[in-house]
Amino acid sequence: MGRDAFVERYERRAEWPLTLAAGVFLAAYAWPVLEPDMPDALRRACSIVTVAIWVIFAGDFLLRLALVRRRVVFLRTHIVDLLVLALPLLRPLRALRVVTALTRLNRRAESSLRGRAMVYVVAGVGLLGFTTAVAVLDAERSRPDANIRTFGDASWWAVTTITTVGYGDRYPTTNAGRIAGVGLMLGGIALLGVVTAALASWFVEHVAREERDESDLRRQILALTIEVRALRTEVAHTPEDQASPEPPVHTDPTPEPSAATRLRP
Repeated sequence: MGRDAFVERYERRAEWPLTLAAGVFLAAYAWPVLEPDMPDALRRACSIVTVAIWVIFAGDFLLRLALVRRRVVFLRTHIVDLLVLALPLLRPLRALRVVTALTRLNRRAESSLRGRAMVYVVAGVGLLGFTTAVAVLDAERSRPDANIRTFGDASWWAVTTITTVGYGDRYPTTNAGRIAGVGLMLGGIALLGVVTAALASWFVEHVAREERDESDLRRQILALTIEVRALRTEVAHTPEDQASPEPPVHTDPTPEPSAATRLRP
């Protein structure tokens, strides 16, 4: 088995386990943020889980980097994964590591244009908005001058930011919160661009298919027209007085017996 085939097989098999690990990572990170009064032992357990899953992500990235032939191209096409692993050890920014799940979800929907758009709309917006809201809440809640102190405030800020509305009543004041806000803005613009491009591509494909069907119908009508004209020409050149020959009369060669013969005893 070649190296490229092995890498492809590994990525296909590790896709769902890593996606599940990203979900567990997000849950372990968000739980202490959403429940600040949880016991210290449980909080430490969640922290251990996040660190362990980060190690799994790092091992996966380094393994794929070691197996590919063109490492520069790999790094260029996996910038998000690289940035996620290279983030500083700031707690609010750890949640951004779960963004790698979006890439894996997109690979599952590549076979269908509408499926890819649906995955990005539902999973992308929901995952990115929730993750950024939790990260901003974790960064802002401890600041005395912060105006984002509850998850409701953080969710409202995430919705107004990702939809590019920006009311301005809720905004981050810390550096970590602003970095998360920039990520949410860029992610929202990228998601809208992907959805718009997907819908436009689907529309163009639909119109092209309709044009192909119409062209096929025209060709069929033209072929039928040519066939009808040929039949008319053949009928026009057939003589009208040409009749079918009469059927032959079959006669019995045996002569009919005379009356005397019939009366003879």
